[in-house]
Amino acid sequence: MSNPYSASEAAALTTSYDDIWLVAGQRTPFADYNGVLRDVSPTDLGIYAARALFEKSGIPASAIQAIVAGNMAQASFDAYFMPRQIGLYSGVNPNVPAVLVQRLCGTGFEAILTAADQIKLGKAKVALAVGTESMSRNPVAAYTHRAGFRMGQVDFRDFLWEATKDTSFGGSMGDTAENLAKRYGISREEVDRFAELSFSRAVAGWESGYFDDEVSAVVNSKWDLEGYNSRGLKLADRAERCERDGHVRATSFETLQKLKPAFGGVQTGGNSSAIVDGAAAVIVAHGDWVRANGVKPLARIVAGAAVAVPPEIMGIGPAPAIRAAARTAGLTVGDLGRIEINEAFGAQYLACQRELGFDTERGNVHGGAIAIGHPLGASGVRLTTTVARELKEAGAQFGVSSACAGGGQGVAIVVENAG
Repeated sequence: MSNPYSASEAAALTTSYDDIWLVAGQRTPFADYNGVLRDVSPTDLGIYAARALFEKSGIPASAIQAIVAGNMAQASFDAYFMPRQIGLYSGVNPNVPAVLVQRLCGTGFEAILTAADQIKLGKAKVALAVGTESMSRNPVAAYTHRAGFRMGQVDFRDFLWEATKDTSFGGSMGDTAENLAKRYGISREEVDRFAELSFSRAVAGWESGYFDDEVSAVVNSKWDLEGYNSRGLKLADRAERCERDGHVRATSFETLQKLKPAFGGVQTGGNSSAIVDGAAAVIVAHGDWVRANGVKPLARIVAGAAVAVPPEIMGIGPAPAIRAAARTAGLTVGDLGRIEINEAFGAQYLACQRELGFDTERGNVHGGAIAIGHPLGASGVRLTTTVARELKEAGAQFGVSSACAGGGQGVAIVVENAG
């Protein structure tokens, strides 16, 4: 069978890693759009996730030697300072530098890979990688009014909606999923069946306690920093705790079938990724540090890859990215015991599954973004933590996390069970 994306794979940016480890991961619950986290800036979500990670893992913030943060939409006026403030207010040594990365929906993966690269280059032994996003605080913005307003030319727009449109081919991200549905012959029924599965798996994950070790409840908080202003967060609606992913609920095929198409085809609001707010954080470290400190890591980071695909079918990006990352690791897709692909759209996931040829029981076994949600900059950190934990649960050796990215990209990280 010919590979239609061989050129993408040939041009992939790949890296292999020998002794670099995903030590621990933790995330906030992902709250529904305009829900209890709607007033919290992505910076404060990132701080909360990092502090929860240090507390849950027992690894002190003082061990961190580099900080990488990932975020898409600038959702607060101090967004420029995000990586630095995540470090300062999570207790990292104030002399540790910080950097922000962005690869659209692949941003969280990029944060982890950048941390691994810094360690591979010898810049640090231990790094903090954080992905964070507030979809609720995406601005209503104008770009052309610095010189004033002209009659009839007041042009404020919803950034959250406008940013889903790719001006290169003149379509939305949803249109790219519809293009894949047509290309791979994916029906509305198949997409709704898959969405039902995503919801049921996520519900089962919460009911079984699977997510308890991955998710830290968010509570109203204040963080003091000697010599500087305090920061903190306050939940909306007088809530005192946010404990669970807000979008995860039992959702039947029959319910999904009643929803109207959002882009004129198979995709609806019910079988597309949920719009949510949240953050996730991981610690990445060199093996020398891991062994010297007697730390038991989650997984070894084996390889990473980023690819480009045609913008109008951007959702297929995980397929060549996973193949390229697996090849760099000396593996094939068949060697991957667990596969996590971000469910930007149901048809997009199914197209990648068909292209890669893996069975349903290996992919997104605890649900995906249709149920859990897709806070853009945070998803890659969540998915990589999730697949590492799934390898331990299943006793499998290798797994991969991956996502497509607007503009026509894909990114993937191969990890190995730490045993």
